[in-house]
Amino acid sequence: MTDQPEPGRPDAPRLTTREAAELLGVKPETVYAYVSRGQLSSVRAAGGRGSTFDAEEVRALARRSGRREPSPAGGDLVFRTGITLIEEDRYYFRGVDATELARNHGYEEVAEWLWTGELRPGARFEAPPETLAAARRTVGALPAHSGSTDRLRVAVTAAAATDPLRFDLSPEAVLSSARSLIPTLVGALPMVGGASEAEGGSTGFLARQLWPRLTARPADAPALAVLDAALVLLIDHDLAASTLAARVAASAHAHPYAVVSAGLGVLEGPLHGAASGPAHRMLQEAVDRGSAVPVVADHLRTGRRVPGLGHRLYRGEDPRARTLFALLEDVPQADGALAAAREVVATTARHAPLHANIDLALAVLSVACGMAAEAGETVFAVSRTAGWIAHALEEYGERPLRIRPSGQYTGPRPPQPTP
Repeated sequence: MTDQPEPGRPDAPRLTTREAAELLGVKPETVYAYVSRGQLSSVRAAGGRGSTFDAEEVRALARRSGRREPSPAGGDLVFRTGITLIEEDRYYFRGVDATELARNHGYEEVAEWLWTGELRPGARFEAPPETLAAARRTVGALPAHSGSTDRLRVAVTAAAATDPLRFDLSPEAVLSSARSLIPTLVGALPMVGGASEAEGGSTGFLARQLWPRLTARPADAPALAVLDAALVLLIDHDLAASTLAARVAASAHAHPYAVVSAGLGVLEGPLHGAASGPAHRMLQEAVDRGSAVPVVADHLRTGRRVPGLGHRLYRGEDPRARTLFALLEDVPQADGALAAAREVVATTARHAPLHANIDLALAVLSVACGMAAEAGETVFAVSRTAGWIAHALEEYGERPLRIRPSGQYTGPRPPQPTP
């Protein structure tokens, strides 16, 4: 490796070896290996002390190699993605305000937008009969106490087993699988309150199919609009924990069903998709007691956090919650739960400046419409499936197995005696 003399261009941005290594997410020795292989050029720094590198050339190499760049906050992995942007208490799907999409388009239409960058008016997903039958048989074999996420996981596995082309990772094949998998997941869930499958149906827009699997109460247009908007709003939220798991699976070229399974495994954690359950139970208690004040006080007295409040990505109110609250105002049966949710926020604000998040808004919907505490988790899981597929499509186009963090060994130094 031979360094060239440093050019006399005071305006040219130059990086030290350490800075280039950090930008590329590699060790300094690897930077010199790039130079020796002709992938990167370097020049001697003034006085001959080390090498310097052109910043734009380093960034271009980072883009080509799929290496990570350091997060401004430090330590976190950062991936380039064209799906979701979150900034200034708003979030966008492919550059379009997600809350506006939720107000004006259905779930299937927005899923298509996320996957392809094209909005297909009137888009509808339909489950293949054989796939749906296999998923229902598998779900039906589970114990009665199984949760909705348990059912969704086995439904994904059953759907995968019926698809001999699942290993085809071309965009067309992946999208075909996604358009059949999502309604299969919904159709495999049992009906609530003894309704027949004919009443739930496997056609029509997805929110209508999902409704009788969440509650025995009849659907009305305003309530269905809230459910459809919730499905849209939850489709993606950048690199959340479950989405990262899905991208790791896709990086290993796992098929789309396995990608969704990876996401579902993480989603069930109490700090992610299952977070709406505690919010539901708290809100139901507030409605039953006629006031949120003693309920919030009980949480604070016992050192428990008040569920449904605060989000690390938003300084103010979660825009997803704000959108759902506005739509819930048109649902007459939601008045009591909505008032209780606002009282939760106001009461907690005396103690800490926290704002409502999506879990509290989902709790208003589930409490108002007679749904179980896990209904919000079900909506989250069904909705986010489309987001995981969108990220899988991106990841399939990257260098395989690029997501490989290095471990920092902290065990005893070898050699150790054989036990």
